[in-house]
Amino acid sequence: HIRKILAYSSTAHLGWMVVVMDYHPGLASLYLALYILMTTTLFLCLMINNTTTLNALALSSATTPLLRIMLPLTALSLAGLPPLTGFLPKLLILEELVNQDRPFLALFMGMSSLISLYYYLQIAYTAAISSPNTITGTIFWRLRRPAPYRILALLFVLSTALLPLAPTLYALFCL
Repeated sequence: HIRKILAYSSTAHLGWMVVVMDYHPGLASLYLALYILMTTTLFLCLMINNTTTLNALALSSATTPLLRIMLPLTALSLAGLPPLTGFLPKLLILEELVNQDRPFLALFMGMSSLISLYYYLQIAYTAAISSPNTITGTIFWRLRRPAPYRILALLFVLSTALLPLAPTLYALFCL
């Protein structure tokens, strides 16, 4: 189930916040704000698709093709891949840990994020590339559902393309 994966990964994200809380509380606040933004976007995508399992997620690309792009990019942003917004707080936390003479903790945090990356890649792969195992019941091809696309579009842009505003965000939360 996707929600279980996201619940377990939220524990990992909480670990990033707790580790940096002693050294730089503003950085923990930045991480929390960006995590809430990205998680809200991901849950809104899942809510629009009405999906709770990976197999249902594979079916959802037929009903809402736009979310076939949004969901994987948001998941990869949560994983912290470099060109996306989620990379910013992880990089800043790793830098802060190294500045505080905690290089082994920084290395451990970086390596532990690879576990989360595996699960986020599984969600991204299922949403973008894979096809469902079996199709049972109703044909799912392009059924129209009313959806809050304006809110989702704004959240998607913020959760994936906020990296160029890194100096401003850093000054706002961390200085």
